[in-house]
Amino acid sequence: MSETMESLRRKIDRANDLQSVVRTMKALAASNIGQYEKSVSALSDYYRTVELGLGICFREIAPSAAPAERKKQKNIAGTVGAVVFGSDQGLVGQFNDIIADYAVKKLAVFPDKVQVWAVGERVNSRLEDAGLPLVGLFTVPNSVKAITPLIGQILVESEKLRSQDEDAELHLFYNRHKTRATYEPVSQRLLPLDETWQHDLTELTWPTKNLPEVIGDSAETLRVLIREYLFVSLFRACAESLGSENASRLAAMQRADKNIDELLEELNGEFYRVRQSGIDEELFEVVSGFEALSRSRSSE
Repeated sequence: MSETMESLRRKIDRANDLQSVVRTMKALAASNIGQYEKSVSALSDYYRTVELGLGICFREIAPSAAPAERKKQKNIAGTVGAVVFGSDQGLVGQFNDIIADYAVKKLAVFPDKVQVWAVGERVNSRLEDAGLPLVGLFTVPNSVKAITPLIGQILVESEKLRSQDEDAELHLFYNRHKTRATYEPVSQRLLPLDETWQHDLTELTWPTKNLPEVIGDSAETLRVLIREYLFVSLFRACAESLGSENASRLAAMQRADKNIDELLEELNGEFYRVRQSGIDEELFEVVSGFEALSRSRSSE
């Protein structure tokens, strides 16, 4: 009996230790989600500012640029580049599987000229197993500050792609954070910046009645704003992916915490039953001994 109680006590202690670790990881995941949410929120305002600036530039240069732009609107199937954001951290459930399956499905409609860059070794392996042509692998950032160097590497690769094929497209695939513990796979075509995209920007409503003017070289200002647009779009996609990764981990830790609670409830119940059974046996032995002693004395 004592060995059984000791075994149950060890199981309860281990479950309590594990629950402590799980709750620490829950708190860490929730904290990480907060920092990525803040970065995405801050980027939203800046993204809107960049879009408004691009709209003003396109209003000014559209008459001269339109013929050249229309000339580029050809039905030529160029290279399709894709950046797939995954995770190399553990305890994220089906995070990599979901985005990999989504990317494979979306890229299946394109011609054979597809090039894929994976962010994370785990999603890289899943994309390779699916037969997609992989041309690069990037390390997953572990903080908001680590996102910027990654974006720089992606922009360099996208420039190489566009220099080889001016009709090339660039698509982003990532998990977008929905709620505190849920996410969904999404895609965004980042390049080319076609005439439809330009027209939509020129239709944006300026927040005040006074429209600004571009001072200096409009073309140079436009190039700077386009670089910022690309940077912010990539940064936001990466931050969304990292926030979703932590949301997946938070959901996994919540399930684990619930399972441990149920296990502890079961173990504690069994422990109390075993202990009560031992107490009952001891009481029975005491009562039986007392009765035997009483009968012995009465017979004397």
